[in-house]
Amino acid sequence: MLLKFYGAAHEVTGSMFHLSACGKNILVDCGMEQGSDQYENQELSVSASEIDYVLLTHAHIDHSGNLPLLFKRGFKGNVYSTRATHELCGIMLRDSAHIQMFEAEWKNRKAKRSGAEPFIPLYEMSDAEGVLKLFEPYEYGEIIEIAEGIKLRFTDAGHLLGSASIELWLTENGITKKIVFSGDIGNLNQPLIHDPQYIDEADYVVMESTYGDRLHGKRPDYLSELSDIIRRTFDNGGNLIIPSFAVGRTQEILYYLRAIKEAGMVRGHESFPVYVDSPLAIEATNIFNENTRGYFDDEAMSLIERGINPISFPGLATAVTSEESKRINSIPGSKIIISASGMCDAGRVRHHLKHNLWRPDSTVLFVGYQANGTLGRMLLDGVKNVRLFGEEITVRANILRLEGVSAHADKDGLIHWVESFKRRPDRIFIVHGQDTVCDSFAELLRSEYGHNTSAPYSGEIFDLAANMLVMRGEIISAKKKSELQKRKDTVFERLLAAGNRLIGVIRKNEGGPNKDLARFKSQIDSLCDKWDR
Repeated sequence: MLLKFYGAAHEVTGSMFHLSACGKNILVDCGMEQGSDQYENQELSVSASEIDYVLLTHAHIDHSGNLPLLFKRGFKGNVYSTRATHELCGIMLRDSAHIQMFEAEWKNRKAKRSGAEPFIPLYEMSDAEGVLKLFEPYEYGEIIEIAEGIKLRFTDAGHLLGSASIELWLTENGITKKIVFSGDIGNLNQPLIHDPQYIDEADYVVMESTYGDRLHGKRPDYLSELSDIIRRTFDNGGNLIIPSFAVGRTQEILYYLRAIKEAGMVRGHESFPVYVDSPLAIEATNIFNENTRGYFDDEAMSLIERGINPISFPGLATAVTSEESKRINSIPGSKIIISASGMCDAGRVRHHLKHNLWRPDSTVLFVGYQANGTLGRMLLDGVKNVRLFGEEITVRANILRLEGVSAHADKDGLIHWVESFKRRPDRIFIVHGQDTVCDSFAELLRSEYGHNTSAPYSGEIFDLAANMLVMRGEIISAKKKSELQKRKDTVFERLLAAGNRLIGVIRKNEGGPNKDLARFKSQIDSLCDKWDR
């Protein structure tokens, strides 16, 4: 029973962990790294075709975004998730593939002019479509036996619609160990979804620490603060731009805006228009509306039972096509524009920033985490000029942050989650936090609460059955590479991936009919004879 750490080790994004147990290879999450990287992640020690299962905590791209790449490299196993996670991944992975292909097309137009090498996208739409067919969705609370000796259960993590902590029971050679992967632990009293559910026992815990060094503080009066920001911006004649994650955060903001409108809290602007300019956010909102029972909390369900849609209201408009998006900036009068991406690194929000950052009467309001190296983080840190679509833009707009709006538990919430185990786990692995936060939160749990903790680096291997460290992770500083170099996928690398996939196919055919195996061998020999020159 080996647990190997790959992504989200002393970093916040790129979550990925590998379990080798009961003759199976299991990944927990397969996330994409976002923002700047401090450390290099180790490569998987097995080929993608040798992975039997992926267990997915939730749909956010830093947890699911490399699933199409895994499929592209030969993965053909099952992906286990909650039903809502599966539906959200249906839009998010397709959207991610679209972004990869769009960026490749744009860069290749430039490459033709400069004579540079072609840029190959990380993956394409067919890879996203392919991996989505491998999903096996379940509901919270079901105990699922995915193979002999391997059982799992999804428990509501309260972070996003469908988000889960994963309870995993492994039985091998007469030894049973239970390991819990926290996923992203949610903040309390979020709109729409339940608070995180707590788990009674585990032998091992892999736990996130995103906000392990800070408190959200006293819960703000979101309705009053947001309505005040709207009023001041509209009184000045400007627009309010809200860069928002399309899935989760956008729906929460719509929930608040519905309540503000219903109560008439923006004096003089009661009928203010709101535009959601993100096809992904619009699709996600539809999924939220279709997945209420079992996922929405009591307050939201009470509204639904009274015939009130919690995330819709008069004056709400959507922009699906690019023409509709462009028209928003030409509509006279003040307006709220909610657009993705939440960190301003891509998407339509960059167009709205181009039209509004230079205006002192407009406001840009951040409502979520901004990773180091992203445009959103730079704006919050006070950058004076930004470059958008080849044009230098002076930042004169009001740059604000709605404090306390977070889908992540803060330090106290994380402590409460781990202290809810009725039996102290043998070891807690601290992951999914910035470099120093992983170490400081591990030390806090160790010194003040008596837990046996560690904060592994990428590449660390731990034997769960023996309760011992097999190999320490390597601290490898991220190399200074251009985005092109980091994501380059040469033809030879694709050939190598195909070879690894072939090895996996051969191993999966062990024990097959001799006649079929002999024919397979003959085909491989013929191929080798052709190319072994």
